[in-house]
Amino acid sequence: MTPAVLFLAAFVLWPLARFIYDSFFEISPFAGAPRTFVGLANYAEAFASDAFRSASVRTVAYTLVVVGMEFVLGLAIALLFTALGQRSAVFRTVFMYPLMIAPVVAGLLWRFLLIDNFGIVNQLLFEAGILSRPDQVQWLSDPGIALFSVAIPDIWLTTSFITLVLFAGLQNIPGDVIEAARIDGAKYPRILFSIIIPLLRPVIAVALIVRGIDAARAFDIILIQTDGGPQGSTTTLSLLIYRTMTRFGDPGLASAMGTVYLVVMLAVAIAAITLIWRPGSSAR
Repeated sequence: MTPAVLFLAAFVLWPLARFIYDSFFEISPFAGAPRTFVGLANYAEAFASDAFRSASVRTVAYTLVVVGMEFVLGLAIALLFTALGQRSAVFRTVFMYPLMIAPVVAGLLWRFLLIDNFGIVNQLLFEAGILSRPDQVQWLSDPGIALFSVAIPDIWLTTSFITLVLFAGLQNIPGDVIEAARIDGAKYPRILFSIIIPLLRPVIAVALIVRGIDAARAFDIILIQTDGGPQGSTTTLSLLIYRTMTRFGDPGLASAMGTVYLVVMLAVAIAAITLIWRPGSSAR
C-alpha cells in the first residue's frame, strides 16, 4: 500500500493541508509577493459576506433538488429493472449512456434546449398547447427558476449513477425475505418501506454521500449554462470560491471559504452515515 499512500499524501493530503494553511493569511495574487498572517480574519470576512451566505443557501437548495430528484427517479428505475430481470439488460445499457457524457457537453446541450427564444423545450411545449408563446418560460434568464433549470442537466446526467448503485444493492436483498412478506399478506408499499429500503440503508448512504458532495461542488455544468447569472441567482459556493480566487485576486479568502465548505461536507457525510447507514444497528 506504500505507493498508494505516497501518491495520496503528495497529491491530496499536502495540497489540502496547504489549502487550509493559506486560509489564515492575506495573500497577494502576484507571484512572490509577501503574505501576512491574519488569523481568523478571512473566516470572519467570509461569514460576514452576503455573497457567501447567499451562495451557501443556493448550494444547499441546488444539492437538495438534484440529489432528491435523482434518488426518487433512480430508486424507481432500479426497482423497475429488478422486476424485469434479465429482460432489462438492454435498457440498463442504454440508460447508462449519459454517464459517458462530459458535464461541459451536457451543459451546452441543455443550454441550447432551454434557451429562451428558440429552445427546443419551449417550442415543444408551445406546439403541445402548454405555452401560449415559445418564449413564455425563460428557463435560464428568470432569476426565480434559473437555479432549478441548471439542475435539470445534472439530474439527467447522473441519475444513471444512483440507479446503478441502487440496482446493485437490490441484487443482494434475499428473495426469500420478500417472498415471506408476500405470503404474510404484505402489500408492495409495505414491503418497499419496511423491508427493501431498510436493507438498502448502507447502499443509500453511499449513493447520497457521493452524489451529495458531487452536486454541492457543481461548477462546470453551471458555469457553461449561466456563468452564475442572471443576477447571481445560480452562483453556488464553487463558483464564488473560483471568482474570489481568480477574478477578485484573494486566495486567502477563497481558501477560508473552501475550508468552511470542506468542514460542512465532512459533517454532512458523518451525519448521513450515522442517520441513514446506522452501522451496527442490525447487531443491536
